[in-house]
Amino acid sequence: MAQGQPTKPRTRGTIEDAEIEVVKERENQLPEAARNYDKVELPAPTKADRAVRYTFPDFRLPSQNLNPTVRVLTIKQEELAPLQGNYARLGVGNYASLFGEAHAHTTRNEDHALGLDLRHLSSARGPVDGKNSAVSQSRLGLNGELYRGAVTLGANVKLGRDRANFYGYNPTTEPKPSPDSIKQTFFRTDAQVFVRNRDRDAKFQYDLAGGYRYWKDRFEAKESDLYAQLRTAYYVTEKGRVRLDGDLSFISQKDSAYSVSRPFVQATAQYEQRIGDRLDVGIGATLGYTGDTINDAKQVTVFPAIRVGYAVVQDKFVLFGGLGGGLQRVTLYDLSQENAWLGKRQQVADTRRGPSVFFGFNAAPARALQASVKVTLANDYNLYFYNNSGRDSSRFDLVYNRDGSTQLVNVHGELIYNAAEKLRLGTKVDYNGYKVKTLAKPFHRPNFQGVFFGSYNMNEKLMLGGELYVLNSSYGSTLRRSSLVPLTYTETVQKTDAVIDLNLRADYRFSENLSFFVLGNNLLGRKYERFLNYPSKGVNVLVGAGYQF
Repeated sequence: MAQGQPTKPRTRGTIEDAEIEVVKERENQLPEAARNYDKVELPAPTKADRAVRYTFPDFRLPSQNLNPTVRVLTIKQEELAPLQGNYARLGVGNYASLFGEAHAHTTRNEDHALGLDLRHLSSARGPVDGKNSAVSQSRLGLNGELYRGAVTLGANVKLGRDRANFYGYNPTTEPKPSPDSIKQTFFRTDAQVFVRNRDRDAKFQYDLAGGYRYWKDRFEAKESDLYAQLRTAYYVTEKGRVRLDGDLSFISQKDSAYSVSRPFVQATAQYEQRIGDRLDVGIGATLGYTGDTINDAKQVTVFPAIRVGYAVVQDKFVLFGGLGGGLQRVTLYDLSQENAWLGKRQQVADTRRGPSVFFGFNAAPARALQASVKVTLANDYNLYFYNNSGRDSSRFDLVYNRDGSTQLVNVHGELIYNAAEKLRLGTKVDYNGYKVKTLAKPFHRPNFQGVFFGSYNMNEKLMLGGELYVLNSSYGSTLRRSSLVPLTYTETVQKTDAVIDLNLRADYRFSENLSFFVLGNNLLGRKYERFLNYPSKGVNVLVGAGYQF
C-alpha cells in the first residue's frame, strides 16, 4: 500500500456583500483636440540629374590629329568584377604600333582612395618615309583622396611625354632627313591639390584646387604655370543660390629669344533663382584681367553673365538664352596637344570672347532620348589660327586676325539615345562661321565638324562600338617662288583634305578576368591631311588582350 505526498488544502474565495450603483447620467470629459483637415503633404523627392555624362577615355592610334572640339563615347569599358581595382592591357598593330596600359586602384573604401594609371601608345613607322613619321605618347597618373566627414581632400600628379617628327617636308627632298634631325618631344607635368564638399545637401557647395604645371619641348621653349580654381554655390533659399567662380594663373614663358610673364585673373558672380516651376533666371557679371598685350587687346574686361531658361513642357522641353563673355586661358601646354608641329618662338595670347549672345533648347522627347541645340554669336579677340610657317612649311605658327575681332557664328547640336546601358547611339555636330579681315582664310579651323557614334553591349560578353568623324576642308598656305621676279616668294593658299574617318571596335570577355579586343582606325583608308603637308595613316589596326585582377 503506497501513499503520495500530502497536498496543501485549497482555499476557495468568497463574494462579500456589496452594493453596485450604476449612474447613467455620468459623462466623460476629454480636452478639446485641435482638428486639422488638411492632408499631410510630403515634399517631393529631389529629382536626380539624369543627364548622360559622356567621357571619352578610350585610346586612338596616334597621328590622326583630328582634335575635334566634340568628343565621342566609343564604347563602354569592360565591366568586370567591380571590386577588382587592378587592370592591364597590351596590344600590337601595323605600323609597328605598340599599346599598353595599366591601372591600379583601391577598391571601395569609406576612408580613402588611391590610384595609379599608366599608358603608352607608339608607332615606330608612319605614313611618310617610315621612321621619319614615327610617333609616341606616354602618360603616368597618380591620385589620392581622403574622406573626412563632408570634406574630400585630394591630390593628383600627371606626367606625360610625347614624341613627334616634322615629316611635312617636301616629298622630293633628297637625301631624306634623318629621324633625329626632325624630332620633337614634349614633357608635361601637372601637380594639383584640392578640397571639396561631398555633402550634396549642404547649403554651401565648394571646390577649391591649386597646382603647378610645367611644359618644355626639345628645343629651348619652357612654360611654368602656377594656378588656382574656385567653384562655389550658396543656397540662400530652396530655389535661389549665389554662385562665385574664380580662376587665377601666373605663367612664365621662356624661349631662345625672349622671356615673358602672363598673369591671368577672372571671376564670375551670379545669382540664380527659380521662379515658379518653369522659369530659371541667372543674373551676374564676369570680370577678367590678362597681362597679354598682343594686338593691343584690352587687358581688363567686364561682361554680363545672364541666363534665362523656361520649361515649355516640364522635364521635356526647355528654351534658354542669355548674354555672356570672358577670357579663355591659352597655354603652350594645351596648344602642343592640338598641334605637335609648332615652330619656335610662338606668341601666345589669351582669347577674349564677348560680348556674346546665345540661345537654344534642351529636349527629352522620348524615354532615353536627349537632344540639344545651342547657337552662339560672338566677337573673339586674339583667337588663334594655325598657319604654315614662312620659314619652314613643315612647321606651324600661331596667327591672329590683327585688325579687330573675329566674328563667330557657332551652331552646336547633340542627339543621344541611351537605352538601359545596352545600346548607345548619337551624334554631335558643330558649324563655325568665321569672319576674318587681315587673314586670307581662317587657317586650319574647319567650318563643320561632327561625329556619329554608337555602341552595343551584347549579353555582357561581346561589346561593339564605332564612330565616324567628319570634318570639312580648311586652309593652309605655302610660299612659292615667283617666276617673274627673282628671289621673291608669294603666299599661296591651299585647301586641306576633308576628313572622313571610320573607326570600329570589338571587345570580347572570355572570362571574369580575361578579355580580348580589336580596334580599327581609318578603315576607309583615306590618307587625309588634317594639317597641310601632314598626311595621316591609312588603315591601322590594334589587337590585344586585357586582364583584371
